[in-house]
Order: sequence, then C-alpha cells, then structure tokens
Amino acid sequence: MKLILLILYFAVLIAIGLYCRKHATDVNGFVLGGRSVGPWLTAFAYGTSYFSAVVFVGYAGQFGWKYGIAATWAGIGNAVIGSLLAWVVLGRRTRIMTQHLDSATMPQFFGERFGSRPLKIGASVIIFIFLIPYTASLYNGLSRLFGMAFNIDYSVCIILMAVLTAVYVIAGGYMATAINDFIQGIIMLFGISTIIAAVLKSKGGFMAALDGLARITDETVSTAPGTFASFFGPDPLNLLFVVILTSLGTWGLPQMVQKFYAIKNEESIKKGTIISTLFALVVAGGCYFLGGFGRLFSDQIDVAANGFDSIIPTMLSGLSPLLIALVVILVLSASMSTLSSLVMASSSTLTIDFLKEVCFQKMDDRKQVLSMRILIVVFIAISSILALIQYKSSVTFIAQLMGVSWGALAGSFLAPFLYSLYSKRVTKASCWVCFLFSSVLMVANIFFRSSFPAIMQSPINCGAIAMLAGLVIVPVVSLFTPKPDRKLVENAFACYEKKTEVAQKTALGKV
Repeated sequence: MKLILLILYFAVLIAIGLYCRKHATDVNGFVLGGRSVGPWLTAFAYGTSYFSAVVFVGYAGQFGWKYGIAATWAGIGNAVIGSLLAWVVLGRRTRIMTQHLDSATMPQFFGERFGSRPLKIGASVIIFIFLIPYTASLYNGLSRLFGMAFNIDYSVCIILMAVLTAVYVIAGGYMATAINDFIQGIIMLFGISTIIAAVLKSKGGFMAALDGLARITDETVSTAPGTFASFFGPDPLNLLFVVILTSLGTWGLPQMVQKFYAIKNEESIKKGTIISTLFALVVAGGCYFLGGFGRLFSDQIDVAANGFDSIIPTMLSGLSPLLIALVVILVLSASMSTLSSLVMASSSTLTIDFLKEVCFQKMDDRKQVLSMRILIVVFIAISSILALIQYKSSVTFIAQLMGVSWGALAGSFLAPFLYSLYSKRVTKASCWVCFLFSSVLMVANIFFRSSFPAIMQSPINCGAIAMLAGLVIVPVVSLFTPKPDRKLVENAFACYEKKTEVAQKTALGKV
C-alpha cells in the first residue's frame, strides 16, 4: 500500500511537469509562468515553499521539546507575520513594481530599482552562496522517516527525490511547480490534521495529553511546575527569536517573494492573502502544536544520543501502516515543493543576474532557459551530494547551516527590499551595507560562535537580530549617503502611483 501510494504520487508529479512544457518556452514563462498564476496556485506555492521537512521534522521536534505547547506560537507567527502581513505589505507593491521594472528575480529588481549592475551581481552571489546549504538541509529528517516506513537505504531516497524534482521542474518550469505545489499542499493540509488527531488519540485525547504534559518536569530547563503546558513556555525570549526568524524571515527570502512576481492580478492577491494565511495556520500551527507534545514520548526518545530529529519520527512510529504512508508522502511533499522553489530561484538568479550580466551579455531567451535547466540539474546534484556526505559521515555542519542560510538571506534582503518598495529615499549604499553586515555576521557565527554574546550564539537568534538590525541600518545609512537618482526613482514608483490613483477614483465613483 505504501509503495503503491508513492508510485501514484510520483506519476502525477511527472505528468504535470510534462503537461506544463508549453508554459516554459521563454524566460517569462519558465521563471514566472507568464505572470498569469491564479490565487489558489500562488497561495499554495507560497505555503508549500515555506514549510518543508526541516519545519515538520526538525523545527517542530526541537522547539516543541524546548518550549512545550507554547511552540505553537511559532506556527501562529508564521501564519500572521509570515503569511498574512507578508501578502498585505509586500504582495501588491511587489507585483506592480517588478512588472513595471521588468524584473523576474530579486537581484534583477535591485539592479533596475537602483540602476546598479554591481548591486544586482552582489545580490545574486549572496543567493548562490546561501541557497545551496539551505537546499541540502531539505533532505534532513527524511532519513528517519524512511527508515521507519521502508527497509531501503536513505541514499536511495535522496536520489529518488532529487531526480523526480528535477524532472518536473526542468520540464514545466514555474507553472509545473505551482500546480504540483497545490497538490502537495492539499496532502499537507489533510496529512497534518489526520496525524495530530491520531497522535493525541494515542495519548487519550487532547485534554489527557495536555494534562500529561503539565505533569512533566525538567529541572535543566525550568523548575516551574507545568511549564511545558504553559502559555509562553519555559523560555519566552528565545521563543520570540524563533517566531521572528521563521516568520519575518520570509519577507526577505528570494524564493518566497518571487511568488508575488507571478500572480495574475490584484484581485488574486486579495484572495491569495486569505488562502495563504489559513494554509499556514493549519500546517505551521499544526506542526509546532504536534511537536509541543513530544515530551509525552520521552520514555522512547533519547535526545542526547539521537538528536532532536528523532522526536517526531518516534511520535509517529506507533501509527498504522496507512498513516505512516501518509506521513512519508506528507514530508516528501513538503520537501520536494520547497526544493523545487529553491532550485528555480537559484538557477534563474545565476542565469539572469550573473551569467547573462557578466559572461554572456547577448544570451537570448532560448539559451537562458537552457542554462536554467542545466543549472537546476547542477544545484540538485550538489545538494544531493552534500546530503549524502552528511548521511555517510554523520557530519552535522551542513545541517547547522540551515539557520545560518535563512538568517543571511533574510537579513541581507528583507530591509532593502521592503524599504525599496515604499520609500524613495533608500540609497544603494544602504543596500550594500545591509548585504555585507548580515552576510558577514552569519558567516562569523559559523566560525567564531563562541566569541559571540550568549544570546547570539544560536544561529536562529543571530539571524533574527540580523533582520531587525537591517530595518535600522537601511534608513540610517540612507540619511548619510548620496541620494538616489531622482529620475530613476520616479520611474520606479510611477506605475504604482498611477494604479493607486485609478483604484482610488474607481472606489470613489462606486461610493
């Protein structure tokens, strides 16, 4: 039954990839689906790119163990800040301005917005460097689930996932990933709801499970009774940093923001906002909520020996074979959707913003699409090799880079991108300072972590601080650096201001 479900699942993904070939004949079609993607597909593509196996197996297990039921705040933050506010604040302006500037990637937006070729190349280099370890980390967590469900080597799982993702992304481009993300999103919604119900039922229901959690104590974490069933948990400050990084971080991640470039129209943005928020509330809220009950299984879990990644698989090991098959497909769906989004962002950025800009300036549309397809193979191959090295040698360094990658990318781009959409005073110098500050800070956190203040020794805390610092750095540096070219700025904002004026007149006319 498990194998039959997997084979059917893979067949559907590949069929969709082949079907969408007609949408992937030029750069606009391959990277953005012709900017004609509807609200449901865009919202699900946003959500499935957001939540991967790293969240379901890694973060949910780790933070659920550390903070108990209070870890659910991370999921709520993901829904409210990472989805609702992201769509409200960024969605409309991003779509209008990137379409007006004819930019298909985040570095291309910076290049056109500030009239700076070096800024465009610098942003593409940061994306290239930090998306690779992020991509490799997606395979983490799958090994334990496959070991629990199938008697096959994890290497086979890595290769299978890599090959299948490559096939449908190379064939159908963004449109194929969007349609497959919709299917994978439905699996995630149904899967997480079913699994939560099954796990809580195994512990006597929600109230019995919550009561059992309240009775658990761990003096190394907190001496307060019932802390793991409390509203804010044993460590509210570090929980806040988790919420900030995993929620606000999406505002600066290229593969997330790019979803707004492709959406069909402004009406679709309004619908997509609601759909995306509800999706995140169920999936992210459900993941962290489930992880919050991890300590009920402490008699079966040895975190010191097996790490936090063992928590969720252990919680699920007692489920029926059919539910375990659902879990495997759920985690595969989450990982493959995020993997496809990351390799699309990596290959398009490297082709459009680096190779075409630096090496092959006369590269036409056909050659650019071919280059992106080749680079998708390269990126997936590199991420697979890194995952295999980690698996075979038990190297944990790559897994730790997940938090560093997220912090560096979001820290570099969140503030410059956000302010560039709203303010005419932002300077390219402020963007450079933010790029360098966050990238250097997160790289230093890898090699000199022990020299950092205690609160910044965690990559998650450090990444959250990098993002918040960027929100201060950009406006402050913009005050003391040469003003941007007025004609360039007015051109960037002209289309948005015109559309806003028309919308206001239309609204007044209706009144």
